[in-house]
Amino acid sequence: MKKPLRHGYTTGACAAAAAKGAALMLARQTVVSEVAIELPAGISATFQLHGQRFTADVASCFVVKDAGDDPDVTNGAELHAMVERIPPIPYSATGGNTIIIEGGTGIGKATKPGLAVAPGDWAINPVPRRMIEQAVREAIHDSRFTTHVTISIPDGELRAQKTLNARLGIQGGLSILGTTGIVRPLSAKAWTDTIDTALDVARACGCGNVVLSTGRTSELAAQHHLEHAATHPVTGERVLLPDEAFVMMGDHVAHALRSCAQRNFVQPLVACQFAKLLKIACGHENTHAAASELDLSRLLDWAGEAGLPEAVTAAIAPANTAREIVIASNFDPGLLDLVCNQAAIAAQRHVPNLRPRFLVADYNGAIAFHGPQ
Repeated sequence: MKKPLRHGYTTGACAAAAAKGAALMLARQTVVSEVAIELPAGISATFQLHGQRFTADVASCFVVKDAGDDPDVTNGAELHAMVERIPPIPYSATGGNTIIIEGGTGIGKATKPGLAVAPGDWAINPVPRRMIEQAVREAIHDSRFTTHVTISIPDGELRAQKTLNARLGIQGGLSILGTTGIVRPLSAKAWTDTIDTALDVARACGCGNVVLSTGRTSELAAQHHLEHAATHPVTGERVLLPDEAFVMMGDHVAHALRSCAQRNFVQPLVACQFAKLLKIACGHENTHAAASELDLSRLLDWAGEAGLPEAVTAAIAPANTAREIVIASNFDPGLLDLVCNQAAIAAQRHVPNLRPRFLVADYNGAIAFHGPQ
């Protein structure tokens, strides 16, 4: 019997816990070893504190993020919080002390529109910001002081290099994220949230269309193809797409297509290699090997119904992989056109009225075929 996977906690939850711990030490003038906070998911969670320091006016500590059994670039990161009291401030008619929350070392700043925070702001998303404020208010009740909270991650800038933050317009470090406080093991939410954010940025930056890619190789091929194409291969119009238009969707095809439709990108370009294209054509919502099987018998049926040359069908029948087929057929245009058409039909089953066009990458970094619009 398999052992259940452990859930973890978001950077937002860890930052809020560290902030509460520092605030309690500031208020009590004694070391605090652990804190409990209420998560947006509706449960309480207890966090161990480390590196506790305090004086009469400032206190700090950190929480080590535990992502559970979810593979996460932020797992093991230290979420530091420093809480300072700055006296005095005028009496506030709304009651309660003023709390200022900022980022420090390893926290990114937004540089593009379309994110959850405005350009120029620290990348501390609204829900984590509310969590931090609530946690600090629970610990400090003195309305005579302004409370200044600084969240930092010492190696955040280095960890951010393994994320898509820079592409999304978050420079200098990681984001403080999370809407529930909990990280579900092996869930796809972090990736799909990134797709949604990338499309929000594309829309806010005025992109008229986007290019979804299943991987970096396909994306680079599409960028090179579109950058060096004087005209659009179908419409004849000049194509100039900014960096924000290129969105890495990975295996989450159906989610990305639905997200495009919600943002009125109704003719997205989809860049992928032949095996992923075939999985899309077979109607799989997720093209990961664990979530979808490659059905070469269906491809053989399509080829027979379409009357493709015998040389092509002969390459399909004995093959074990899609790559073997497309190489043996020398990227036959008829074969690629057939599968692109089937992929477009499958995409419309996920999202009616969507009209994606497919760019099929070869194995040498170039686009071998562009499907009809």
